Amino acid sequence: MMNHIIGVVKKIGLLGVLGFVLLFLSTGVQAQQDAQYTQYMYNTVSVNPAYAGSRGHLSLAALHRSQWVGLDGAPKTQTLNIHSPIGYNGVGLGVSIVNDEIGPTSETYLDVDFSYTVKTSDEGKLSFGIKASGHLLDIRFSELNQFAPDQTLEQDIDNKFSPNFGAGVYYHTDKFYAGLSVPRFLQTSHFEESSLSTAKEQMNFYLITGYVFDMNPNLKFKPTILSKMVQGAPLQVDLSANFMLNDKFILGGAYRWDAAFSGMFGFYLNESFLIGMAYDREVTELGNAAFNDGSFEIILRYDFIKTKGYVKSPRFF
Repeated sequence: MMNHIIGVVKKIGLLGVLGFVLLFLSTGVQAQQDAQYTQYMYNTVSVNPAYAGSRGHLSLAALHRSQWVGLDGAPKTQTLNIHSPIGYNGVGLGVSIVNDEIGPTSETYLDVDFSYTVKTSDEGKLSFGIKASGHLLDIRFSELNQFAPDQTLEQDIDNKFSPNFGAGVYYHTDKFYAGLSVPRFLQTSHFEESSLSTAKEQMNFYLITGYVFDMNPNLKFKPTILSKMVQGAPLQVDLSANFMLNDKFILGGAYRWDAAFSGMFGFYLNESFLIGMAYDREVTELGNAAFNDGSFEIILRYDFIKTKGYVKSPRFF
């Protein structure tokens, strides 16, 4: 392994190494992880197809995340999703696009989600979901500074396509929710023709749960947990707590175990339009680096709510 690293340093130089360090910090040499989100509680359909249609109306969301701002080639993620119940038979349908950029690499996912919901009680609903996914991979080796050209780094990878599928379950009431999902089951190998290394898209297991407490008529409190498990990478646990005031303003914080602290703020322009923002500060050595200004995230979500003679309070998840 060390000989591989030394060889890469000699061939592509320090700037090139930076690109690959960013790539493997995010993906792992043997285990590739999905993009991470601080505001996952507003972007659940990206990790669990069973969430599609669960809001009870057409919902459109767009998210942008810039990680480790100030570090050249750092990860950037954009997500766009739309989902809605279809008819009155418990069927939900959604479509999402995720674009993830890390150094000289770009990955694009196009997902189609299908869910079916059954009532388990007067308040509880249990949803089952499946996801069909297409993945496009670009690696621009030509952007690396190669002091000693290597044939394995001469040809870019353009729009390499690989299919995938996933599944999930999601249970919720008006106050509580819990979900378990695997967005991608197939373990696709990358760089299999390269002498550098081999990276595989491993299965990412997501467990998400939260509860909304009514502190008083004007204040709600929602603690949430997201746990992500993938072979070959440390267990990721995100703990967050948010307060909602007057069904309009949201203020909270989060802690990603052994990784980062986060602050979150959101507000509803009206009962349909949510704007949410988050800032992460690393607690690792990377967070103390002079070139790292933290990570920023913004999400816009619009719910096409059909009111029937009254205005519904925004749902807090």
